[in-house]
Amino acid sequence: MLDYPSIAAVAAVIREGTFERAATVLGVTPSAVSQRVRGLEERLGAVLINRGQPCEPTELGRALCAHFDRVRLLEHDLDPALGRAVRRVGATPTLTVAVNADSMATWFHVAVAAFGRENDVSLDLKLDDEAHTADRLRSGEVLAAVGADPEPVQGCKTTELGSMRYAACASPDFMARHFKGAVSVDSLGRAPHLRFDRRDTLQGRWAREAYRTDLAAPVHWVPSTYGFLDLTLSGLGWSVQPLAMVAAHLEAGRLVELPPCHEARREAVLDGSAASLRCIAPAH
Repeated sequence: MLDYPSIAAVAAVIREGTFERAATVLGVTPSAVSQRVRGLEERLGAVLINRGQPCEPTELGRALCAHFDRVRLLEHDLDPALGRAVRRVGATPTLTVAVNADSMATWFHVAVAAFGRENDVSLDLKLDDEAHTADRLRSGEVLAAVGADPEPVQGCKTTELGSMRYAACASPDFMARHFKGAVSVDSLGRAPHLRFDRRDTLQGRWAREAYRTDLAAPVHWVPSTYGFLDLTLSGLGWSVQPLAMVAAHLEAGRLVELPPCHEARREAVLDGSAASLRCIAPAH
């Protein structure tokens, strides 16, 4: 039988980053937290936490924390039968969810707020590229994920959420300076573009599908969804944006869609014009 109070201490240290903050959350002393963690490591014969600033889990430590979170959620499901009074104070379970930044900026906040109103669960949201959120689920770092990875995750069920539509766009000033009214392989090779991070491939995918070319122009790295939009509006570079975020700017003329535009968006010809989103969660 696993020592769940000790696993709770491990989970608290990993979640809070230090033994001191974990002790505050658990309502015990840092020494007590340290003893619980050390005792569990000795019984298992393995290190569970790499001590540092912040503390990080080992592979086994991460697996134990994921197991602990699942147990807490299963106990939460029993509340209607057992009565909420039996649950310990401060034992609210945590649901860790990996979600992509564009979903967070457009539709996810509405859905997750509705979920929060109906469920007594703490949420721990992890941001990642939509093509990689499922990897966090496979590693045990999260318990559910929103993403675009079509590969099934063992032990999980997948719910289709629909598609996010994207548009390649730039400010009118940027279009005049870099494209002079004509987007071509040559002009794409010179015009600066934005990328969210090293995993963001949307701009490259759009260029390959639309113009059969690889982007070699200057890149500006902008790891912020709203910063990404603001700097596109300001004319720093062109970018591929969620249509839900830029539709009003396109209509008002603050942004211009790079051709081919309406055909690609209507027919979904380009890989980069739509991302099919899925919710992946453990199957019970």
